[in-house]
Amino acid sequence: MTTTCPHCGWPDAEPAEIVSRHPTTSGLTLWTRCRCGSLQARVVDDVRVRIVSRSRPAA
Repeated sequence: MTTTCPHCGWPDAEPAEIVSRHPTTSGLTLWTRCRCGSLQARVVDDVRVRIVSRSRPAA
C-alpha cells in the first residue's frame, strides 16, 4: 500500500529530509520531514517501515 502525507499528498516513501536517526533494540527510529514541513517519526525494522507519529506542517 502506498501512503501519502494527509496534509499535502506527497508520497511517504519520499521524505524531503532525514532529520535524525537513532538505533534501538527493535531496529531504527528515523525522524523525517515532508515537503510541507510535517515531521514524522518512523520505526524501521527487518520487515517494514512504519510511521508512528506525524505532526501538522510547520507554520
